[in-house]
Amino acid sequence: MTDLSSASAEETESAGESLGATLRPADVVYLVGDLGAGKTCFARGLARGAGAPAAGVASPTFSIVHEYVDATGRTVLRHLDLYRIADHARDLESIGVPETLAGSPVAVEWPGGAIRELLPPTVEVEIARVGEQERTIRITRKSS
Repeated sequence: MTDLSSASAEETESAGESLGATLRPADVVYLVGDLGAGKTCFARGLARGAGAPAAGVASPTFSIVHEYVDATGRTVLRHLDLYRIADHARDLESIGVPETLAGSPVAVEWPGGAIRELLPPTVEVEIARVGEQERTIRITRKSS
């Protein structure tokens, strides 16, 4: 377990970048925190650390899944936002969880019970606000 402090969005993104550089293809990263805590900011860093340009990283709330690719066209991160998905296995299966997500790391915002059964985490990132810009970030790698 690693505990970090962040005083800005840039520091939160940098923490994500550090983790992103270590991700393996089978990794599933749960991003946990309140609305506005910095989950998407952290995901932007994950994508950059994994080799994708961070400029295009945004919350996939309306599209549910975004794929980020490196300069060679290889998918280096899939990013899910399940905020608008009911917590039912059939809803997740309808978007291809877990079959279509194999082969690259996956970051999941708003993970509920059904996703935990279909795609259990290898890393859990908890982000909590402690001030206007300040955040605490706890990164826990689950044993495999």
